[in-house]
Amino acid sequence: MKTVLAIVVMFSTVALIYKWRYKVMNTLLAVGIIRKIMVSASMNLPSVRNHILPELFNTKSHTY
Repeated sequence: MKTVLAIVVMFSTVALIYKWRYKVMNTLLAVGIIRKIMVSASMNLPSVRNHILPELFNTKSHTY
């Protein structure tokens, strides 16, 4: 019974965090040290450095 209760509580917690994920993320990133850690961790990912950063700082104007 304790195992079932633990699974239900964990599932509920995950569901609530998923539901309010942007609020949780904004609240966490409002703290300076956590924001610095997250930025430095994301800069260590090669896909972020190689693909996303050039797109963010591209000065060409796109006409579609």
